[in-house]
Formats: sequence, C-alpha cells, structure tokens
Amino acid sequence: MASFPSSWPCVVVIALLCSLFLLGLASSNVYIVYMGERHTDEPNLLEDSHHQILSDILGSKESAKESILYSYKHGFSGFAAVLSQSQAKLIADVPGVVHVVPNRILNLHTTRSWDFLQVKPQIVDGILSEGHSGLGTIIGVMDTGIWPESESFRDDGMGKFPSRWKGICQEGNRFNRSHCNRKIIGARWYIKGYEAEFGKLSPSDGVEFLSPRDAVGHGTHTSSTASGAEVKNANFRGLAQGIARGGAPSSWLAIYKVCWATGGCSSADLLAAIDDAIFDGVDIISASLGSPPPLSTYVDDALAIGSFHAVARGISVVCSAGNTGPYPQTVINTAPWVMTVAASTIDRDFPAVITLGNNQTVVGQSFYTGRGLNKFHPIVYGADIAATNIDGTSAGSCDLETLNATLARGKVILCFQSRWQRSAAIASKSVLELKGAGVIFAQFPTKDVSCPWSFPSVQVDFEAGTSLLTYMAASRKPVVKFSFSKTVIGQQLAPEIAYFSSRGPSSLSPSVLKTLLLQELIYWPPGHLLLHPSYSILLKLKHLHLTLNLIRELPWLVPIYPALLHFSKESIPSGALQQLSLH
Repeated sequence: MASFPSSWPCVVVIALLCSLFLLGLASSNVYIVYMGERHTDEPNLLEDSHHQILSDILGSKESAKESILYSYKHGFSGFAAVLSQSQAKLIADVPGVVHVVPNRILNLHTTRSWDFLQVKPQIVDGILSEGHSGLGTIIGVMDTGIWPESESFRDDGMGKFPSRWKGICQEGNRFNRSHCNRKIIGARWYIKGYEAEFGKLSPSDGVEFLSPRDAVGHGTHTSSTASGAEVKNANFRGLAQGIARGGAPSSWLAIYKVCWATGGCSSADLLAAIDDAIFDGVDIISASLGSPPPLSTYVDDALAIGSFHAVARGISVVCSAGNTGPYPQTVINTAPWVMTVAASTIDRDFPAVITLGNNQTVVGQSFYTGRGLNKFHPIVYGADIAATNIDGTSAGSCDLETLNATLARGKVILCFQSRWQRSAAIASKSVLELKGAGVIFAQFPTKDVSCPWSFPSVQVDFEAGTSLLTYMAASRKPVVKFSFSKTVIGQQLAPEIAYFSSRGPSSLSPSVLKTLLLQELIYWPPGHLLLHPSYSILLKLKHLHLTLNLIRELPWLVPIYPALLHFSKESIPSGALQQLSLH
C-alpha cells in the first residue's frame, strides 16, 4: 500500500469533514453554451461547428482554440469556453443556441447497512440473487476519484468488461493504466473548468492528485457503496465489525473525477464527464453533489441538463438530496427525471457507559476506543470554568477559546449544546487544546453520532446531561470514568430520515410531486431492480492511515443496479422539454 507523510491524512480529514461546501457562483470566466440534442451522429462535425461559433464571435480560429475547454458532442450538443460576459451574450443570440449558462462551482454533499436491508447473498431468492449482484451493469461515479488499492476494488472473479464499453483509463499523477482492472474498467479526470476559474492546481503540496486518484475519500466511499467487493472482518478501530460490501458487488465501475480536494466541482467539468459517460456506455450515473437553494432552473443546471440526455438514452441517474436538513424546502437535485435519495439511520448504536463516583451510570454514544479509559477523572461544567471576559453560555457549550486552561487541564468537561455552538467536535477540540481529559457533550436527542474518535468524547442527550449536573451539585468531588465503546445492533428503531438530510418540497418546482427515496427496495416494472442503501458505511481508506474509515456525515445513496428508467413525455414538465430541446 502507498504511504504518505503523517501530516497528509490530517489535511484530507479536514477536507472530508468540511464536505467541500459550496464555493458559490464564481465570478465566472467560464460559460456553458447549451445547444440541445445532437443533430448529427458525427462528433467531429459537431466539434467543428462549436469552434466555428467561437471563431465568429472571437474573430479568429486561434482565439477560439484558446477559449474552448470542452466540446460536448456525444449525448448532446454544446461547449464550455472562457468568455467575457458580453461575448456570452452575443453567443446566446446565435441560431441553434438554446441557452448560455455561467459555470458554477458545486459542493460534494457499510458493514451493517446491507444486512439491515436484508440484502444478503445467502438468500436464494433475495434481491442480490435476483439481480445477480449487479452482474453486467456499469456504474459511472461522478465524484473525487478513487483509491484503487482498496480491497473493495479487487477484481477477483470479475469477468471481462463488455465489448460495448468504450471508456478509457486516463493516466495522471500516481495513477496509470495498471490501476484499472476488471473491476475499475474506466477512469477519467476533468479539471479544465475548475482551473479556468481558480488557476492551475499544483499536486506538489500533496493535497491533490492530477489524475483519477482520490485525495479526499468521498469518491472512494461512494464507489465502494455502489460496487465494492466483500471485505471480511472490516471494522473501524474495533467498532462496527462485519463484512463491508457494495450493493452491486458484481458490477463494473467507471470513475469520473470532477471534484477536487481544494474546493468543489465545476459544472463545466461535470457536464463533460456526463457527456463522456454517455459515450462510454455506462448503465447508471451516480452523482452526490450540487448546490443549496436558491436552486437554478433546470435549463440553468448542468446536472439537470446532462442527466436529462442520459435518461433519454436509458441511463439511470441517481443524485443525493443534500445535507442541509432538517428544514423543509432544502432538497436539491429535484429534476423529475433523476432519482433523488435522502440519508437515513440504521439499527446500529455505539454505546459508551459513563460511571459516576456514586456508582450510578449514564449511557451515551462514542467512537473512542483508545487509551485513558476506565480511570476516574474530575468533572466540571464548562460554564463554571469560563475564561476571563467570557460569558457562561459560550463556555457552557465549550466553544473555542472560552474555557480557563488551568481549570480545564486533566478534567472531563461537561458541555451543553447551545444555539450558537452545536458541535461535539468543536467542544472536543476546545478541551483537547487545553489538555483536558475528555468531553461529555449534551445535546437534543439524535441518532447521529458526531463525536471524534481520536479523543475521549461521549455524546448524551439533555436529560442525561442534566442528571450529571445534579450529581455534580450534590458531590464535593465529582468524578466520572468512561467505558470502551461497543457495537450494538437491532435495539434502535430504524430507519428514519437522518437529521442533516435535506427535506422537500422542492423550492424550484413544489407542484411536482416526487418521492424522496429513502432506504427502500423497489421493483421497477418491467422487472428492473432498484436498490437504495441506507446511510452510514465502513469504507476502505488506506491513505488515511486507517484500515477503515467510518463515514456518518454524508447522505448515501448510490447502488442501484440492473435499472433502466423509462420516462414518457408526459412524465416530464412540458416547459422543461421545450427548454432542454430534447426533440
């Protein structure tokens, strides 16, 4: 396995936890010129026509060649180019141009999940057997790339890819053709749109790779969720032990890297990837990315445009609902022709027992399995050790730089979630910096566990936190100790929608009723099988110096297999049909 300097994983983890939030609409240097359905089957003729339009506007073929980034010529017609606002307006009036769209920078939005869904290979007439584990299906993943050395992507028992496959294995930094195999049958990367907005991206700092190689882990996560092979005895620091596998372990993977660790995904790059995926011959496109409200109209949304043409060619497109819940009207990727998938919980807990000095116990949840447990430490309430000139509310939630360092050292700090400080991770960082012994973070009841795994931190509800305060007030020298976390399954009521998962209705088209798919098994006529996994997965991430990494902050989605969506004209709003110029 490849290894990296010890500082490198920290950079990656920070980037992952930030989930690559939306950078917003760039003050765009790049515009997407959308020209609707192709009117010729000759890609070269289309490309020549795109160059001619640019030449007429810019004044020369040389200027056109310098300006153009992509020519979309397989699934639809159009191009992306570096233009001024005035040039974009001129092109919008050219006959045959449907619409000109400014480039946008979008953000990226297990061992138990499949067993919880009863998706088990040993069930003779089960969903895996009926669907042949995705055999013969090619899943195209639009994301941050892939870490090919992961055991999830070994090709044991995989057959040769089909003759209809036209994809390539594009080489680059720390990625060559040998990294593709009979599992990863194609890999491409797209950066022209991103670099046109933000300048050249250098791989020399070790944060990113100019290749299909994944520097963040998000794309590796989604790919293994969809198509990962069985990894036995998978666990995260001893927790959640089991078999990690994808929903369609016999399917092939095609990787399209359109998102970058340094900040988001260019819609011009995304559209190029969808265009290539249509040409390559994928059966399914998975994209967990987008931007929060206000939502662009479908004709201004590159993902909606590209997916429209993919679906018209029999390719199923699956997108994430977004991470901005629990509030209504926050759902994204609501185009009627895509499947929009929310996040949900499963029936797995990670309980940790807190023992008080009077031998009473309180149960919370934690990922910590390291040292320093099973030993009593003094406990104090954050509000009682506020730093100078800090109010009790801020210190009570253990916000950064709000606690007295001397009084916090060596102690377990009880913190209460506040309106302004809602994160157990921030509280843990605050106490860790002051060399505290641990954190108990009291918050509203939730099944989402957000405690860090590298520092003793237990998440409890407000009732448990209040009982701890009562004990502390009644004791002269209150102390507590933590037990090791363990894995418990089958006791938690599930599934339910995850707290962070975005909710409907659509803020763009509220009158269009659309089911937000959530952890369901659906048979789609005529006999095509759709599979929707639950939230939370154990994922192979060797490059984080962990055998497995537990992802619990992303809405996951992906593996649907042998699925072919059939949309009639009546199932798509007529205005969208006219705007997108399918016919």
